[in-house]
Amino acid sequence: MRLTLLLTILTTTATAQTYFPPKGAWETKDPKELRVDPNKIKAAIDSAKAAENTDDRDLAVAQLEDFWREPYLDAQGPFGKRGDPTGLIIYKGYIIGQWGDPTKVEMTNSVTKSFLSTTVGLAIEAQKIKSVNDTVANYMAPIEPYGGNGQLLTPFETEHNKTITWDDMLRQTSDWEGTLWGIPDWADRPEKTAKAAINRPRNPSGTTWKYNDVRVNALALAATNVWRRPLPEVLKEEIMDPIGASDTWRWMGYRNSWIVIDGKLIQSVSGGGHFGGGMFINAYDMARFGLLTLRKGNWNGKQNLRRPRA
Repeated sequence: MRLTLLLTILTTTATAQTYFPPKGAWETKDPKELRVDPNKIKAAIDSAKAAENTDDRDLAVAQLEDFWREPYLDAQGPFGKRGDPTGLIIYKGYIIGQWGDPTKVEMTNSVTKSFLSTTVGLAIEAQKIKSVNDTVANYMAPIEPYGGNGQLLTPFETEHNKTITWDDMLRQTSDWEGTLWGIPDWADRPEKTAKAAINRPRNPSGTTWKYNDVRVNALALAATNVWRRPLPEVLKEEIMDPIGASDTWRWMGYRNSWIVIDGKLIQSVSGGGHFGGGMFINAYDMARFGLLTLRKGNWNGKQNLRRPRA
């Protein structure tokens, strides 16, 4: 899946030496000051600029050009228009190289999956999910789709789907079966023929990996069901605000992915951009999230994320 932001974070030891930028500001240092070869930084930037994706910058057009053989290609969520190649190089928390416009909010496609897995990890920390090895079905209530004509969503009730664990969903090894938001699982990166896709052998959960946004969206729906509130709201309160992210990022779903929980309309967001939607974010905010990840969930002494319990 295409990425529209290029982010590089150079690793270092000694967390105490790391600078954590406050909201709305980020200190820049000359690479020489941190004993980094500026020529290598320049070479990395030049290489990134020269390697720009050759697809159409209108990502809705690029989607059709790249996946025109697939069924169900109508845009379900919004697509963006890619700007100039953009990136940041961060070392010990400081910006030592940048190019393009790091303030431009871009569609990031599958980077969204990192944010989705974070909300699942937060649910485990909050003990809303006891273990990643638990089956998802045991946490699911009937889901009321908005405008669903009385039909409930039960995405984990088939004999196969009842065996799927949170870990399987997170690793994309679930072989989840079904249709979600009008798109069947087989339609995303399908077999050579529709017949082969529909009649494919069902693999035991956890045994076969496949990159599939329909299944990732099923994970997003399950996480929303557990939290009983929008995942962007969870991410904002628990992660993005504490690390000083801007207020310009947006996490979007599909026009038909609205559900009703506790009498409130909630959009179940998408876990990628294959059918539109997903995370729209600028390079500065992405770099903050990357720095948090590099520091194993610790931001300036506060442990925002922890390793999930088995």
